[in-house]
Amino acid sequence: MSTNKRRLNLNVGINTTGYLANAWKYRSGDRHDINDIGYYRRLTELAHKGRFDAVFLSDHPALLTDPTSRPFHTIDPLILSTSLAAQVPDIGFVATVSSTYNSPYNFARRTQSIDIITGGRLIVNIVSSFNPSVAANFGNDPLPPRNERYAKATEFLDVAKKLWASWDPRREGEVPEGRFWDAATAETIDHEGQYFHVKGPLNVPRGPQGHPVIAQAGASEGGIDLAARHGEIIYCNILSRPAGQAFGKKVRDRAVSFGRDPSGIRIVPGLVVILGETREEALRKHELYSGTGSEDGLLARFAKENGIDPRDFDPDAKLDAERFVPDQNRQWAVGMGLGLSDLLSHEKLTAREAVRRSEGHHRLLLGTPEEVADGIIDLWQDGTVDGYTLQPPRAPDDIAEFVEQVVPVLQDRGVYPREYEGTTIRDRYGLPQAD
Repeated sequence: MSTNKRRLNLNVGINTTGYLANAWKYRSGDRHDINDIGYYRRLTELAHKGRFDAVFLSDHPALLTDPTSRPFHTIDPLILSTSLAAQVPDIGFVATVSSTYNSPYNFARRTQSIDIITGGRLIVNIVSSFNPSVAANFGNDPLPPRNERYAKATEFLDVAKKLWASWDPRREGEVPEGRFWDAATAETIDHEGQYFHVKGPLNVPRGPQGHPVIAQAGASEGGIDLAARHGEIIYCNILSRPAGQAFGKKVRDRAVSFGRDPSGIRIVPGLVVILGETREEALRKHELYSGTGSEDGLLARFAKENGIDPRDFDPDAKLDAERFVPDQNRQWAVGMGLGLSDLLSHEKLTAREAVRRSEGHHRLLLGTPEEVADGIIDLWQDGTVDGYTLQPPRAPDDIAEFVEQVVPVLQDRGVYPREYEGTTIRDRYGLPQAD
C-alpha cells in the first residue's frame, strides 16, 4: 500500500510473559524466558512477521515481588532494544525511560546513539514514575509530588531536544584543508532551568529522524500538558468513540494553545485482544486469562476494585460515571484510570457490560478474527485513533494468534501493509522530521 495513503499503525507490547498478570499459567514457555534474550528476539521476530511498526517495552525500575504473578519488567528497555535491533531488521522499538530518575544529557546521548545505530527506529516513551518503591532505589528523597514530576518532565524534554539539535552536521560549510570538521556545527545550549543546568553540546550528532520519536502516556491534566507540548505518539486508555474523540480534541487543542502544530500527534491507545473460534469461546478465555474464572468472578473483581459493597451491588443497574472518576491526587497513575469514567460519561452501561469492554485499563476486543478486525478498523477509520498498541494477554501465544489470524484480515481489507515501507518510524507514522 502507498505511504501517501493513511494506514493503520500497530505496536505490540513484549514485556515478559504478557500483559495480564494471571495469564502466565496458560502460556507456552517457562519462567526462565523473562530474562532470556533469545525469547525477546523470538517475540520481536513474531512482531516483524506481523509487520508491526514497533515493539513496546514499558518499564518500572523496581522489582514487584508478588510470587503468584510474574515480574513484568526486567531487562533495561534501552539495552534490550539495542540488542534486538541488531538482530531483527525494519521494526521499531518503544523504550520507556523515567524523566524523574535520569539526567537529560545522558538520556539524550544514549537515545540519539541508538537512533543512529538503528537507522531511525527508536521511539522514547517518557514517564515520570509514580511508585515510591522506584524513588527508594534512587536515593533517600521521597517521590516528588505529581505536579513537580510533570514540570520536571517538561523541562527534561526541553533540554533533550536542545541537546539532540546541538551538533548538526547539516550546518557544515566547506572544511578547510588540514581540518577534520567544522566545529561551528556544534553549539552549547547553556540551559539554566528550575531542575537542570546543562551546558552542551551533545557529543553525538543529529540522527536520521532529527531526534527519536517521543511517546508519552497519561491523561491527567499534567499528562495532557506534557503530551501536547512534546508527545508525538500518545499511549492512552480509550474505550469508546465519543471518549476517544473528546480525548484527541483535548490534546490537540492544548497543543495549539502551546503554539504547536497538532498534525504531528498520533493517538495510539492500548488494546487487549482475546480471540476465539466463536465469541463464546473468547468470553471463556477472558474469564480464564483474567484470573477471575467466570463472569461472576469478573463482576466480583469490578466491585472490589471500585470499592463497591457487594451487598449493594446490582450488576445490571446502569452505572454513574461520576462514581468512577479517580482521585486526581492519588499516588498511582491517574490517566489510565480515567478510561472507565470517560466511557460511562458517553454510554450508559451496566457493570455486566462494562467488564467486557476493558481489561488491564485498556479497550478489550473479544471474538473471532473478523470481529476483532471490525473493532480495530471501527475507531481508526474515522480518525478517532491512529492505531493501537496491542497488549497480548499471553506472550508469545497471543502475539502469534494475532499475527496469524487478524493481520491477514486487516491486510485484505487494505488498511494495513504487507511489507515495511519507509526506513524510519517517522516515515511509517507520517510524522514530520524533527527540527
